[in-house]
Amino acid sequence: MEQKDLLNNARNLRRNMTPQEKHLWYDFLRHYPIKIYKQRIIDCYIVDFYCHRARLIIELDGSQHYTPDGKAYDKARSRVLNEHGLYVLRFLNSDVDQNFEGVCYVIEKAINERIALSPDKSGALPKGEPLTLSPDKSGALPKGEPLTLSPDKSGALPKGEP
Repeated sequence: MEQKDLLNNARNLRRNMTPQEKHLWYDFLRHYPIKIYKQRIIDCYIVDFYCHRARLIIELDGSQHYTPDGKAYDKARSRVLNEHGLYVLRFLNSDVDQNFEGVCYVIEKAINERIALSPDKSGALPKGEPLTLSPDKSGALPKGEPLTLSPDKSGALPKGEP
């Protein structure tokens, strides 16, 4: 897709966000103390949300992302984004619908973890795999597969901190 087409598509996506994107944007990300962009062009992709300071991408996935073709596309896309030193957090739309506080908690934790990383002399954060929420009690966000929330054995999402 050409740059002009990407830009037009990004503008259209900004104006026509899904209900879950609207909820996350207007009720959390829009007024977050660190700048977060919606429907941002990175390389030849449009990401749902992007925090430049944390080099973090936040994606909300509908059912099309869980078909074999959707999974393959997302894997290739994440690989390209990782090559730019970016980390990808992936949530199901149902995560936003059913546990908004938990989604916000994971995003905030990931942003704080990413910003706390020591940049190299160029100012770039280290490259690596997308972040996952640690299933242990350490609170660390290790490298791994894109995040789909269900860290405990019951499948319950984490609750936001009081």
